Amino acid sequence: MADDFSYRISTTRLDEHYTPAESSRLTTNFANLARGEHREQNLRNTLTMIERRFNDLVRADNPTGDRYGVELDIVSVQLQFDALDAGAAADQSFPLLEVLDIHLLDRLTGLRTQGIVGNNFSSYVRDYDFSVLLPAAAARAGEQAAGGASAVPEDFGDLHGKLFDDFLASPVYRERFAQPPVICISVSTSKTYRRTETQHPVLGVEYRQDASSLTDVYFGKMGLEARYFMPRGAVAPLAFYFRGDLLADYSDLQLAGTISTMEAFQKIYRPEIYNANSAAPEVYRPSLDAQDFSRTQIDYDRDERSRLALTQGRYTQEHFIEPHREVLEQWAATAGAGALA
Repeated sequence: MADDFSYRISTTRLDEHYTPAESSRLTTNFANLARGEHREQNLRNTLTMIERRFNDLVRADNPTGDRYGVELDIVSVQLQFDALDAGAAADQSFPLLEVLDIHLLDRLTGLRTQGIVGNNFSSYVRDYDFSVLLPAAAARAGEQAAGGASAVPEDFGDLHGKLFDDFLASPVYRERFAQPPVICISVSTSKTYRRTETQHPVLGVEYRQDASSLTDVYFGKMGLEARYFMPRGAVAPLAFYFRGDLLADYSDLQLAGTISTMEAFQKIYRPEIYNANSAAPEVYRPSLDAQDFSRTQIDYDRDERSRLALTQGRYTQEHFIEPHREVLEQWAATAGAGALA
């Protein structure tokens, strides 16, 4: 780990009384739910969805479908610039990332099992990369669309990936978590997915993507590879990003915890895909323009989320990239990452 900075971990229980910390990104799934007049109802309904889906996935010796409880903790990681004087540096620390940590309670035996850490992934630096850095690169390249292949800098995502890797290698992470994280998100609406013959008892049927997306490449720089599975009872595959062996390194119980948690979020945020009224066919192209879907009874403003991503990216530029550019560039070069754009 770099001598210039270190990491601090704090946790917050995600329950119906959760209130986002000032450092939390407002576009983060759980933070977005915990706003507005119906915040407690939103959270209560979401947690109920997660627990019911988990019990649906884990049916053995569970005849009434309520044997298991699912508990969620928000893991917040602060990057601390140790060389700076706290009294002189307004930006001595920065909220590097937030993930979810899952705990599974067997109400029959009283046994509590550690689930998978990761799941949802929140990062201000990613907002900067996609909402500030990438559009600027596209403009320089004369592109109309920010995601054009020629507009993506070769070192895009290098700094973010190296910071993520450094955090996972740190004593702070290793002392707290025994396994690497698994991130679970929506499949890409710009790609086509084809069903395979591979089946897993919990993850379900595997799909293969026709080509890597920009998100795949970005997560690849974090040392994560992708596989796509549609669990039993689901209507679309989920994208799982992981290190090691997804099928062998985690128990069925752990995988069910991640599926139930992230499927609930996706049903709320992308109902056109994950709450569709028909399941994905053998050759599947996800679309947010689909009309045959059902909405959950949970408030969510997707347009606001998109607008806030730019605000959060600029916040990162102002409070993290620019004040610490020299330190970050020197560290990134040592760690093998490209210089900051």
